[in-house]
Parts: sequence; structure tokens; C-alpha cells
Amino acid sequence: MDSTLRLIATNPLDQLARTIEALLIVASAPLSVAELAEAAEDDPERVETALGLLRERFGERRSGIVLEQVAGGYAFRASREASEACARLFERPIERGLSHAALETLAVVAYLGPCSRPEVARIRGVAADSAVASLVERGLISEAGRESGPGGAVRYRTTPLFERVFGLESLAALPRLDDLGADGEQIRERLLEVASARAS
Repeated sequence: MDSTLRLIATNPLDQLARTIEALLIVASAPLSVAELAEAAEDDPERVETALGLLRERFGERRSGIVLEQVAGGYAFRASREASEACARLFERPIERGLSHAALETLAVVAYLGPCSRPEVARIRGVAADSAVASLVERGLISEAGRESGPGGAVRYRTTPLFERVFGLESLAALPRLDDLGADGEQIRERLLEVASARAS
């Protein structure tokens, strides 16, 4: 091993970056800086610096996998150049099989959630039972308590998997309804109707 490689191998920050790389590879969901710092038993500021090294190392057009900030944490994904090959290798039921009804339901839950099936049905104008069940099965939405009162309907919210699948750092990264034109205005009106009904 020459002196340059020996220096890299013994650099504490580079060692931390390799540890974080391993943690992100074995994790089943994005990990936050705090989670990485706890697992690596290191300082959060050093973890952020190490993540910067990994972002340089695993960037688009530099590697087949890319480090991204998503769903409130960090995770690896296939690069755009490699994504088609990965899709051929693995079935992708989450992205491949969403119906128009499921996508509409998912949008309502993402913007209004937590919300119940009756609320989703009022907004969409059709029953939402099947779409909600499909989204729960795929792990894109999950239960988030019940409405108050006897027989309160189950309320749903999106999951970290939803953010990861759609490449969102958080729900705050969703497109603003103002940017969706006429469709966005219709969605806004329906959301306001349900919100006012919920408050009364």
C-alpha cells in the first residue's frame, strides 16, 4: 500500500464516511443525521461532514448508486443511468401498479393528511375503500389514529416510504397547489370544504 492510500485508510473522517456508507447500505429506510451519529457513536457535525464526502463520492455520473437526502434522512438509490437496468432486475409494484384512483387518493392524503376514507371520498366524489386498502398494502400510507367520537373513522397519513419512492426530502417538498393550475384550484376548493366540515 503506497503512502497516499495508507493516509486515506487511516484518516478518521474517511473511516467515519466508510462506516456511514455501510450503515446506509444495510438500513431498510433513510437514516437521519442523529440516527447515524448514534449508530456510529460520533458527533453529528462530523457525520454531516462525512456525508458531504459521500455525496461527492456517490454523485450522479460518478457512481452507479447516488446518495440522496430523502424522507427526513439519507439513503442510497440507483443512479438515473442505472435505474432502467435495476427496474428490469426487480419487480417494482409500488411504482408500476398504482391506478389513477390510487394516485388521486395518495395526493389527497399527502396534502390533507391525516384524513379518513370518508373525507377522501368527499374530495374525490367516489368511494375510496379500495384505493386506501391498496395504498396501505403497498406501505405508502398508514393508520394515524381515529376521528373523535363513537365509531370514529380511521385516519391515514403518508409514510417515509412514500417520500422515498417519490424522491421527497419531506412533505414540505410537495408541489404547491398554486403551481398546478386549474387542477390545483379545484383540489384546493375541495380541501377547504373538507377542512371546514372537519372544524364544524
